[in-house]
Amino acid sequence: MATISEKQGISRRSVTIQSNLERNAFMFMRMSGIALLILAVGHMMIQHVLNSSTNLTIQFVAQQWNSWGWKIYDLLLLAFAIPHGINGLRNVLEDYVHNETAVKWINILLAIFVVATLLWAGYAILRFDATPFMD
Repeated sequence: MATISEKQGISRRSVTIQSNLERNAFMFMRMSGIALLILAVGHMMIQHVLNSSTNLTIQFVAQQWNSWGWKIYDLLLLAFAIPHGINGLRNVLEDYVHNETAVKWINILLAIFVVATLLWAGYAILRFDATPFMD
């Protein structure tokens, strides 16, 4: 809500910004986009430029995931990419679905999908055992 007060010929306007899902989703898309730009470009440089693409085998991945640093890097990439992509899908669906009840259920289902995917994939990365694949 904006209020305008005039004192001594000076107009001042104070704006209070309410926090809601759309504003938070908007801010998340901007922040995660910056993080993804750094993480994804770094991933492409490491996996496809600094290393030969013919070297991308399960042994190569196992060697990388044997280190906690690589696991954390891939977890960060996962933690930003999945919600960022699903939030984009949510925005597109809200443009075409005009029933508020349907939009609410779509948002709930997408949130469940994000949480389930993050937990499932995060567990897989964290619990990955590299020893059977090491030379």
